[in-house]
Amino acid sequence: MIVLNGVEDYFICTGTSMEAKLTELRQKLERQCQINQELQNENHDLATRLKEKEKLLEELQSRLDGLDLSQRYSNDSVEVRESRAAVMAPEPIPDDMDISTTRVKKTASERAQIINAMQKNDFLRRLDEEQISMMVELLLSLDLCPGDEIIKEGTEGDSMYIVAAGELRVTQAGRNLRTLISGDVFGELAILYNCKRTASVKAVTAVKLWCIERQIYRSIMAIKSKKKREQLMGFLKTARTFKSLSDEQLSSIIDSMEEVKFQENEVIVREGAEGDTFYIILNGEVEVTKKVNGQQKLIRTLRQGDHFGELALIREILRTATCTALGSVSCFTIDKEAFEETIPVESLELHDDPDLQEDTSISKKHSSAYSLQLKDLIPVLYQEGRYQGSPVTLGVGGFGQVELVTTLHHGKYFALKKISKKLIIQKRQEEHVLFEKKLMLDIECDFIVRLHGTFKDSRYIYMIMDFCSGGEIWTKLKEVRRFEENIAVFVAACVVEAYAYLHKKDIMYRDLKPENLMLDSRGYIKLVDFGFAKKLRRGQKTYSFCGTPEYMAPEIIQNHGHDFAADFWSLGVLIYELLAGSPPFSSSEPQNIYAKILDGVIKYPSHIGEAARSLISKLCRPRPGQRLGNTKNGIKDIRNHRWFNNMNWHKLRMKQITAPTVKLIRKGPCYINFDRFPFDKSLAEEDFSKWDQDF
Repeated sequence: MIVLNGVEDYFICTGTSMEAKLTELRQKLERQCQINQELQNENHDLATRLKEKEKLLEELQSRLDGLDLSQRYSNDSVEVRESRAAVMAPEPIPDDMDISTTRVKKTASERAQIINAMQKNDFLRRLDEEQISMMVELLLSLDLCPGDEIIKEGTEGDSMYIVAAGELRVTQAGRNLRTLISGDVFGELAILYNCKRTASVKAVTAVKLWCIERQIYRSIMAIKSKKKREQLMGFLKTARTFKSLSDEQLSSIIDSMEEVKFQENEVIVREGAEGDTFYIILNGEVEVTKKVNGQQKLIRTLRQGDHFGELALIREILRTATCTALGSVSCFTIDKEAFEETIPVESLELHDDPDLQEDTSISKKHSSAYSLQLKDLIPVLYQEGRYQGSPVTLGVGGFGQVELVTTLHHGKYFALKKISKKLIIQKRQEEHVLFEKKLMLDIECDFIVRLHGTFKDSRYIYMIMDFCSGGEIWTKLKEVRRFEENIAVFVAACVVEAYAYLHKKDIMYRDLKPENLMLDSRGYIKLVDFGFAKKLRRGQKTYSFCGTPEYMAPEIIQNHGHDFAADFWSLGVLIYELLAGSPPFSSSEPQNIYAKILDGVIKYPSHIGEAARSLISKLCRPRPGQRLGNTKNGIKDIRNHRWFNNMNWHKLRMKQITAPTVKLIRKGPCYINFDRFPFDKSLAEEDFSKWDQDF
């Protein structure tokens, strides 16, 4: 009995197990069937889409075959236009058109949809904010039923449309071209001129459109343009410096001006910076402040129509106040370079107005620098590492070293350049050193390190300068091997601005290289070391053999005499090194470097793009008179080169660009971005020859 019961239990258990397995198999089979059905559906969809594409290809081929063969051209031939260009007859704008009656109130979501559609359109997105806003207000609403034809092929058009809702079909000669849905724009050419429609557009579903007629659009543009021009003319006439100019000359100034927008709290003009731009406020308010006893004091608030910086167009000056945007501000600006090409300076009436924002007395800018005394400066010490407790040495050169110092009250860091007086005499560099001091005291440029004071004792001369906490570009370049293109563009653009400033003052730099480019705390570039700089009158040549071998221009090597063109050669070499990691002409033997420079053959790595190659080759032309920057348009040709297409030069000068170099700067102690050097405890020989009595 016990055995029988055991067998029964076994069959019961076995039956239960088999039933569970069958259920599991059934579920797997159902899942597989479902997957198969989904695959069949997908195959059907793919087949349908393939047929549609084949049909479209047939249509496109048919249209291509229908084209006049004379209009086609291959890569190795030039397309020749055999007929006259179409003439577009001018259309008068009615003087009595009242566009205010066409305004239609729109919800916030409708405005957003319209603006988004316009921003996606190649033509409309180039309108300014005010033009877009006026168009949004004047767009009319139009409702269509399925089958309604909004545009007929071959007819003349006078309206542009934006699809608010629904679906429309575009056809040409009976063939389907595309489907228009919400947010699409069509017919936009018709608001520019009277043109024939090249396709038909019909509503497939119920459709809502926004539309505007050509005459309304042209009235908007004309009214806005006239109003702004009259407004600017009135503003310019209130500027005393321009009082003697004719309307024609004032009109030329307006034609050269550029509209620039500033965000809330954005600095437009910074106290102490060089002035080279004139501003008229179109919209918004600007706060003018001045540093008094270490605090910013409010001077006044400028509003629409107020202008500042007019003396910047005709004099070498410094800003004596800071101008900051209160909320969004729109200004029309013209810089010195553009102004000089427009108006002869002799046409202007000069006035000295104490309320103007510029300081015409250059010598005043350094009055506070000499309040610093050598005894007030204390060395900064390494806080960790093998040199812990030793003074920080930022760099070592052939004539001395640069140390990091601070004031007794730890208010600010400075770089203290210390040079042996005896060594200067041995190398016959007395005149160069005296010139470097004189030159640097006269320089006030955001892209050049500033000299705050000079000292001397019996062994050394000292120059106290800005501390650029970001370190040398040379060090950063070695860390990453080569720079990304946007970083190289930014670094080169800063150098271009420094060159523009120096060359305007008739100063050649002559020692450009990554070692002489420093990063400030914001990642902006500053030129340092003016030991090879020279003042030279335009048209003159100098015959010194100086510079860094890899960066020397061929005319220096050949002793043909050189001028400012040598700086442009070195700029080309710098751009190459920033992008490639090494200069185009390099060797362990200087004579081989010179031979390569004279050969002038530049081999480019594959990763350097066409635009960069074009700029480098134009800067490194063997003949100085053919170099970019040294031809008729001067440095403007470099700024306008396509490699700098994305550079906003005005914002760069105002330091309103977020520097891409910031990511190269390490965070930590103030000296973290510099190589470490052991402190040199030896003392230079004393010198009492008094060559430095004017230092």
